[in-house]
Amino acid sequence: MDFPELETSRLMLTKLSLDDSPALLNIFSDKNVIKFYDIDVYDSEDQSLKLIEFFNSRFTEAVGIRWAIRIKDTGKLIGTCGFNSWNQKMKNAGIGYELSSKYWGFGYATEALYKIIDSAFLNQLPFGELHRIQGDTMLGNGASESVLKKLGFKEEGIRRASGYWKNEFHDLKCYGLLKPEFNEI
Repeated sequence: MDFPELETSRLMLTKLSLDDSPALLNIFSDKNVIKFYDIDVYDSEDQSLKLIEFFNSRFTEAVGIRWAIRIKDTGKLIGTCGFNSWNQKMKNAGIGYELSSKYWGFGYATEALYKIIDSAFLNQLPFGELHRIQGDTMLGNGASESVLKKLGFKEEGIRRASGYWKNEFHDLKCYGLLKPEFNEI
């Protein structure tokens, strides 16, 4: 199964390679990037290498897919996005993403996510048809909520104490997007 590479007007969405490890380390060692993430700040390249292997294994196992987000003109890695989970039987997936804080506020996350969602709902990705995509945000992550809302996600409620990391429970705000709703934007 070939990894699907995608393109937008400003971005290339490609498979992560081990060569991306230093750039990924820079992203995940930024406390602002991981503030709402279920991980601690990265402090070694070994951590980013393991993350690359994990993301790529999800694709190999046909249970998820994660793309490198690259600036088209330079090939520079600025983040990742994808479907952390993909349930072929239930025709649903969970979405995830992060960007280097240097690239916040330029619409890159929305642009990348629009492309992967559109490809998924058009059944252009290798794991089958999707009807629903879910995104969860930690309370207070307004930037992430804004991205999801721009893409047509609807707030579905708060899942109380649904996450546990950094030695505490976290309420998660659940957003959902159905295929017919996305076709309307």
